[in-house]
Amino acid sequence: MSKRGLIFTLTLLIIILFSFMALYFGYFLVSPAGIDKKETIFIVKKGAGLRAVANELRRKSLIKSKDLFILCAILKGGTKDVKAGEYSLNQSMSPLRIFNILSTGAIKTYTLTIPEGLTAQQIADLLAKKNLTNMSEFIPLVMDKTLAASYHIDGTNLEGYLFPDTYVISRDTGARELIDLMIKRFQKIFTDLIKDQKSTTGRLLPAKDIVTLASIVEKEAGLPEEKPIIASVFLNRLKKRMRLESDPTVIYGLKNFDGNLKKKDLRTPGPYNTYLNYGLPPGPIANPGRESLMAVLKPAKTNYLYFVAKNDGSHHFSVSLSEHNKAVYRYQKRRRSTSNNKKK
Repeated sequence: MSKRGLIFTLTLLIIILFSFMALYFGYFLVSPAGIDKKETIFIVKKGAGLRAVANELRRKSLIKSKDLFILCAILKGGTKDVKAGEYSLNQSMSPLRIFNILSTGAIKTYTLTIPEGLTAQQIADLLAKKNLTNMSEFIPLVMDKTLAASYHIDGTNLEGYLFPDTYVISRDTGARELIDLMIKRFQKIFTDLIKDQKSTTGRLLPAKDIVTLASIVEKEAGLPEEKPIIASVFLNRLKKRMRLESDPTVIYGLKNFDGNLKKKDLRTPGPYNTYLNYGLPPGPIANPGRESLMAVLKPAKTNYLYFVAKNDGSHHFSVSLSEHNKAVYRYQKRRRSTSNNKKK
């Protein structure tokens, strides 16, 4: 074979070899490691190198070749593209798709719903139960007066301003970041409500008083439609310089409430005991939702000064104390007496 023929043959073999390698590499990029679609939680730690990520992907059987995955990363733009976070992967994903997920930071997210009327401590308990945010970090931040001031909140803590809503967060969402989301959601909702009411009413209560009263309404109301009426009762009592006499405020002030509010609790002095103190408590007793805030801003027009639970979620409202006492007997005392007789 001539020298020219040898060169041609070698060149052809090299072309064929590289073509085969390119085809194999292309096949690798689009071929999943398996068919199992069961979720595999894959965590990329901060500072983890590409080789460590590739090794872990291979160990979890999410890719067939760590070296080809590394080559893919290099060809796609660099070795520092993979972002830290928690990811939801499975064997049926191609290596190319997996790399795109890791490089774009398409981390796994969780839907977190905070119900209306929870206290900051109850929110912390919910977060701990879902293992989403460190409770030990959450509560100190909520109680940080300096942090509250940074949001221009008139109070010593953030109770009342952690807006109840549905949030989409990741496992890496820190307590500070989550609090920021909740406070900013509150500020948006509250500002919109205030603007709307200024156009129809005029003089408004201070923001702190609105939130505090809304938190009481949130805890007292069993039915959404009764919130404006309950708000009117408390506003009427405040105007007449009457004590609010709200059980939820007393409960909030108790350190170890066992679920049974006793007469001695109502007689125990404390800043949140509205049976002994006049006016509103020092601050919110829970985190109210939009309807409760709206109820305070736009209360029903009533002369009611009293209400008592009817044990079906609703309340009986009264103008006079005598009428209220009759309602208490009808819905509370007589019911307890009847219940006790049935037990005998």
